[in-house]
Amino acid sequence: MIPVTTFKDRRVAVFGLGGSGLATVEALLAGGAEVIAFDDSAAGRDKAAAAGIAVEDLRTVDWSTLAALVLAPGVPLTHPKPHWTVDLARAAGVEVIGDIELFCRERRTHHRASPFIAITGTNGKSTTTALISHLLKVGGRDVQMGGNIGTAILSLEPPKSGRVHVIECSSYQIDLAPGLDPSVGVHLNLTPDHIDRHGTFAHYAAVKERLIAGVQGGGTAVVGVDDELSAAIADRAEQAGTHVVRLSVKQPLADGIWLDGETLVVSAAGAEKFRLPLTGIGSLRGTHNAQNAAAAFAAAHAVGLAYEVIAVGMKRFPGLAHRMEQVGTRGQVLFVNDSKATNADAAERALASFGDVFWIAGGKPKAGGITPLKPFFPRVRKAYLIGEAAADFAATLGDDVPHEVAGTLDRAVAAAARDAAASGLDHPVVLLSPACASFDQFPNFEVRGDAFRHLVEALPAAG
Repeated sequence: MIPVTTFKDRRVAVFGLGGSGLATVEALLAGGAEVIAFDDSAAGRDKAAAAGIAVEDLRTVDWSTLAALVLAPGVPLTHPKPHWTVDLARAAGVEVIGDIELFCRERRTHHRASPFIAITGTNGKSTTTALISHLLKVGGRDVQMGGNIGTAILSLEPPKSGRVHVIECSSYQIDLAPGLDPSVGVHLNLTPDHIDRHGTFAHYAAVKERLIAGVQGGGTAVVGVDDELSAAIADRAEQAGTHVVRLSVKQPLADGIWLDGETLVVSAAGAEKFRLPLTGIGSLRGTHNAQNAAAAFAAAHAVGLAYEVIAVGMKRFPGLAHRMEQVGTRGQVLFVNDSKATNADAAERALASFGDVFWIAGGKPKAGGITPLKPFFPRVRKAYLIGEAAADFAATLGDDVPHEVAGTLDRAVAAAARDAAASGLDHPVVLLSPACASFDQFPNFEVRGDAFRHLVEALPAAG
């Protein structure tokens, strides 16, 4: 745990008592703060009270006595409208921040020189975060990994000399971290997402840019430049005096890291410095993973890892659960868990990586549905549609792709496994890549992916 000493002897409100919220309360208490906690959910309040945490309705407290409101990232800050606690805090002139901000203040206060790598982007964040952490461990570094990838940042070990924090940052978390100042900032890409929480794509992009704009002096910004908004972010960072490493999987770069076929090329001043083949690394299949690998390469090198050590680590990367995770085979059929593909852009990356796909899609729909995926429909032998989006997805698929509305994941897996086995194809793939959030039928994408894995494991062996 990282004790939050920067609020010692001050009164702090914490709203949202899920995993990160409870970790925040414990960290503040350990640092000597007085904490008042609350949650809209009775279950959340009861859990906190059972842990000995002071729970009080924030509608009734004297906000003039509070130094800050620490908001859980899942609680609306601006859209569709600010949460009622945010309105109360702003009316009283109380700052509204999150746990990433608390970490940044602790690091600045006690160990500003300790490496801090922060990763964002619409897609690829988790794989890149896990890959950077893996590379650093292969290189013998003391690594702490967390943030949006699963472990609350304040549950990690504190910053200290030689320890590297590798932190995935969602747009929600960045929005609550005005002092975000990584020594290495990684921005992968931008496509429309979370518009319900940011109002417009422009605002979403502006929030994402704060991670790169905040890179501390002498640090490094690693930026994918294959979309126009991200390319502009790289340009602005460079104009501000930040050292920028650009990444591209679409075009050669005179300075940066780019993809030549299936090989990463490191270039500087127009000259090639290193080449890293990705061929045969199953956990980094696909162009999107080439971008993730390029970003991880740049970040690991920025904190001192040699090219040759990075190359060894890439080949040993086991991959990330729920992101193009190969969970099993039955005869010739490969089963792939891509539950983390919660929007069309993420699902596109999986569809582009396989042919002869028996595609399980659906859930709680995102804006735009699967219309952007039409160029990949020829790869799909049949689709199996689940959840709230099933009817809309069926309309989009129309006569272009054979499909059935399975409704639930268990029925979809059974039908897709049956059809793939009977297809006579050399390499059929049953792919769960929903292009949707999970919240209509599952608590999160991890539970959805685990359910897929268990269903695959329960299938009879191929005859």
